[in-house]
Amino acid sequence: MPSLKELKGRINSVKSTQKITKAKQMVAAAKLRRAQSAAEAARPYQERLAAVMASLASKVSGDNAPKLLSGTGSDTKHLIVVVNTDKGLCGALNSNLVKAAKAKAQSLIGQGKQVEFYLVGKKGRAPLKRDFADRIGKHFDTSTVKTPGFDEADAIGTELLEMFEAGAFDVAHLVYPVFKTALSQDPTIDQLIPVPSPEEAAGDSGAVVEYEPGEEEILEALLPRYVKTQLFGALLEREASEHGASMTAMDNATRNAGELIKDLTIQYNRSRQAAITTELIEIIAGAEAL
Repeated sequence: MPSLKELKGRINSVKSTQKITKAKQMVAAAKLRRAQSAAEAARPYQERLAAVMASLASKVSGDNAPKLLSGTGSDTKHLIVVVNTDKGLCGALNSNLVKAAKAKAQSLIGQGKQVEFYLVGKKGRAPLKRDFADRIGKHFDTSTVKTPGFDEADAIGTELLEMFEAGAFDVAHLVYPVFKTALSQDPTIDQLIPVPSPEEAAGDSGAVVEYEPGEEEILEALLPRYVKTQLFGALLEREASEHGASMTAMDNATRNAGELIKDLTIQYNRSRQAAITTELIEIIAGAEAL
């Protein structure tokens, strides 16, 4: 049984931890509001861009379709772009993303496809390397900036497009979290390259639109922008999901610390009372012996 000094030390230690988790919860809550607003503000732009892409792509077919839309004509080599966080203490967010990426990779490998990973963020590297050490390709470090923005998405997109043009892969899949609430961040897998066909993209409004200079020229310019916009949206969703998951995890840790302090305090009081009772019995017994 631990001594009173040991119990008091444990209580003080847990109280210090509780202060830290409470502070991190408040910081995550403050950052969440900004990150959530940024992610939600980007969604309408992504949806509208997808609708425009669908409208344009429906008017272009055959040899006139850009390579980013028509693909390479093969689906043998697959690239899985996994967007993880750079920081921990955010619950099961990263493990859920890694689980989804592993399931996708195993499914493709089971179909006889070649699979390679492109990793964004630090926290997904170690668990993926344990199971797919020979399939880890390039990675992009976003930890050097305070909040990843379109510059980072542009750099990632440019590298992916260069790899696609060089024939490094035929199909690229994007694995990222979609923020719903502080309690819910769903791992999502979307096809990034080639750009999904019109029936898979957002619906058109039905209006008749004439484009200048022409659908093919506009698609050539918009397709790379579309890929980078999707990556930018994924980074924004990641930031909101990270802060939401961190706030929830720190809230749970704070409440668990409170429960532990309560239990340790009861144990400390019982031990202290037992020690006092023992001393009183010894004093009384000694007095009676005299």
